[in-house]
Amino acid sequence: MRCIILALFGLIVAGNAAGAVEAVGFKQISLPDQNGDRTLNVTLWYPAQKSDKDEVIGENQAFVGVDVFKDAFSITGPHPLVLLSHGYGGSWRNLNWLAGELAGKGYVVVAPNHPGTTTLDMQASQASRLWQRPRDISRTLTAVLDDPALGGEIDARRVAVVGHSLGGWTAIELAGGRYSADLALKGCDGPDVPPQCKDRKLLARIGIVGSGKAAPGLAGNYRDARISAAITLDLGPASGFLPDSLAGVKIPMLVYAAGTEVSGIAALKRDSAYIAGHLPKRATIYQEIADATHFSFMQLCKPGAEALIEEESPGEGFVCRDGGTRSRVAIHRQVADGIMSFLKKAFPEP
Repeated sequence: MRCIILALFGLIVAGNAAGAVEAVGFKQISLPDQNGDRTLNVTLWYPAQKSDKDEVIGENQAFVGVDVFKDAFSITGPHPLVLLSHGYGGSWRNLNWLAGELAGKGYVVVAPNHPGTTTLDMQASQASRLWQRPRDISRTLTAVLDDPALGGEIDARRVAVVGHSLGGWTAIELAGGRYSADLALKGCDGPDVPPQCKDRKLLARIGIVGSGKAAPGLAGNYRDARISAAITLDLGPASGFLPDSLAGVKIPMLVYAAGTEVSGIAALKRDSAYIAGHLPKRATIYQEIADATHFSFMQLCKPGAEALIEEESPGEGFVCRDGGTRSRVAIHRQVADGIMSFLKKAFPEP
């Protein structure tokens, strides 16, 4: 994985889950850390009533946003809940498109920005505490379940987590996977070098440095039993997850992999295949999207966005490239429909 220019631009449908939705509500809150220094900035999308505060959020010169009604009244629940975890250097904006799709079908969707690995918040002291990421999601889940005023009443039996890239790592932790820094770096000096060995500086920044020097807490158990399904979108790094811990995962899993390499970012499908290969087969779906790149799971690029990004940051326009056979709109449609179909089967009937 590679830290890209998301920071630069950070400033600038299938079956219905919970009945007809009039509009998508939107709000942002701050969750103080009562026991430390990790305040979370949290974004919520939810089924809502229309108001006079309609606007487009998450849009800038390069990326397409989503139509919402800010601070609108929520529609009576209970609603299924989806928690989103962004990748390294990203933010809630990356999966804004998916949040809008899900909220429009009756889901409440919530995404914390992870301190230290978030656009414009790349503090080394926080990034090295990678094990805090699943805790961020658990804290956010507690807040939403405890306060229906945030996004509406939640059906606690129907809670899922979706993670892209490093967010997929986070989702696996929440599902019950246990990570070993030494296992992650095993074979880095051999002939068949695992993908994560190619960027040791990044691994060091997020606390994976091997030889027993990994950040305290990295090997802990961060499973959240309240989560009943998990989805990963081209996740990484993955080969450090202990096979026995993956085999013991008890919830349904949907694992998406991108099939196309872009700008030297090798196929993280190797990571996704590793995870899917060790998860219980009866409850795991693995899907490779041949014409998707790692960045196809992020928000839509506007016409001319690649050139604009290249002008501002040469060599980084690849974030708008897909596999070439279909548009990103079509890839998003496949992913969104697949996720909603998976959740409909994974969740108990309301």
